[in-house]
Amino acid sequence: MISKAVLSQIILDFKDFEIPEHIIQRDLKIKPNIPIKRAITIMGPRRCGKTYYLYSIILELIKSGIEKERILYVNFENPKLVGMEMKDLQILMEAFFEMYPENKEEKVWLFFDEIQNIAHWEIFVRNLIDNEKCQIFLSGSSAKLLSKEIATSLRGRTLTYSLLPFSFPEFLRAKKSEIKGSLSSKEKNYIVKAFAEYLDCGGYPETIFYPEERKRIINEIIDITIYRDLVERYSLRNIKVIKMLFNYLIKSKEFSINKFYHFLQSMNIFISRNSLYDYLEFFNEAFIFFPLKKFSFSLKKLEQSASKIYTIDNAFITEIIGEDKGKKLENFVFLKLLNSGLIINKDFFYYEDGKEVDFLIKDKNSAVMLLQVCYDIDDFNTKGREVGSLLKASEELKCDNLAIITFDYEKTEKNGGKTINFIPAWKWDL
Repeated sequence: MISKAVLSQIILDFKDFEIPEHIIQRDLKIKPNIPIKRAITIMGPRRCGKTYYLYSIILELIKSGIEKERILYVNFENPKLVGMEMKDLQILMEAFFEMYPENKEEKVWLFFDEIQNIAHWEIFVRNLIDNEKCQIFLSGSSAKLLSKEIATSLRGRTLTYSLLPFSFPEFLRAKKSEIKGSLSSKEKNYIVKAFAEYLDCGGYPETIFYPEERKRIINEIIDITIYRDLVERYSLRNIKVIKMLFNYLIKSKEFSINKFYHFLQSMNIFISRNSLYDYLEFFNEAFIFFPLKKFSFSLKKLEQSASKIYTIDNAFITEIIGEDKGKKLENFVFLKLLNSGLIINKDFFYYEDGKEVDFLIKDKNSAVMLLQVCYDIDDFNTKGREVGSLLKASEELKCDNLAIITFDYEKTEKNGGKTINFIPAWKWDL
């Protein structure tokens, strides 16, 4: 149990806290005031900027004339709140209204950061939504812990959004570079150079603002994810296997539990296949790895297909593998699709029927776009292979919207009666 004195101090500390003025504008747009009684939930990986996104909304409220006393922000990873229980949440609100009694008659804005750490938090939030004049913002870094409660106790009571590390446009904003209209040759050269850096270093905000500590920051994020989001959260013991799985997933193009299981056995490491399935799911729930299924009109074949593995940020690829421009560009395209609001294994997949197409975008029961990714299209054989795969899939799926995402090659070509657009990745994301 947390004492009311400690909770009151946290409320006062926020009142005195000076919110940073210069926060990078994110692509995600959420209004601080919505006309329906729903909580706003923001989910995403650790250190992607969720807290600062909440700060930006608070800043917007204050600039619009809302008194700071009508706003409550609590980060539940504050060491002072270790061991906090649901009953303490109610005491928190009692302390808030005792400190500012006028708020009982006014609308208040409540920001609960990493609230999934508190058992049965969803009951508390639902009670607030139903009984208080408030707008609630929630954040969390576990898809499972948040989505489970949202799907049950908070059904119909929340709007859920995802926040990822910086996109390329956000990366440019962090670099204080705004691109408007047509580009001069000098501007284009700058953008291409910046994109090469982004492709290599990824979009975790801290690594952009403190590039000299990039390696240390990324390794810290890896450690926190493994220990806090997996080992501690799920009481796991096989730390060595989890670290090996992390590295294996980064290096893999397609991932098979059976292959990894036999790989471990060859090293005299014995663990059940079911445990490995659990570990993969835990990484997915922590927004670190995403298994992309092979498209099929057959649900059974879809579920049984081998998955291609993508990761939340290219910085992990750089840290574990080093130089692999093709893999990083393909991972970038995956993240762009994810960031656009498409749902993995529902709206987009990969496709393979003798020849592979990197991404298939689907609407209802039809393929609406086929995307190949090729870093360097200059090689004649490489270009022929990528184009051939697209054309074959185009015929099989009756889809004529075809594109190849490249590093910097741009052209529209006719081939086999089909139009193929070659699009530079940096331009595709602006």
